[in-house]
Amino acid sequence: EVRLEESGGGSVQAGGSLRLSCAASGSTAGRAPIMAWFRQAPGKEREGIVNMYIRGGQTHYHGSVKGRFTISLDSANNTLYLQMNNLKPEDTAMYYCAHGNYGDDYVTGSGIRDWGKGIMVTVSS
Repeated sequence: EVRLEESGGGSVQAGGSLRLSCAASGSTAGRAPIMAWFRQAPGKEREGIVNMYIRGGQTHYHGSVKGRFTISLDSANNTLYLQMNNLKPEDTAMYYCAHGNYGDDYVTGSGIRDWGKGIMVTVSS
């Protein structure tokens, strides 16, 4: 089991930036462990926005955030980051850090067992 705790959320005006952090503890075991960020906007389904293979570093971004958000991993401190630039009102959502493995669904989150509690990001126009 991996325990995850997000921080860094808050309110910002459109065009602004925020950096989310996710502190991880526990064993990131498995054949191909992956860490990811998901979000869920009010009244909408949860969606995966970016994921990263821990061992190889490969990343995959959802089109809605590509070019604006950047995922990174500080392995020494077991902390995952999400740098969010040029934020838009439609980025307003609860953001979740997740740890899973190859074969889990990184679009819907199906199959992923380790989740943070989430942190709110609000972008005003």
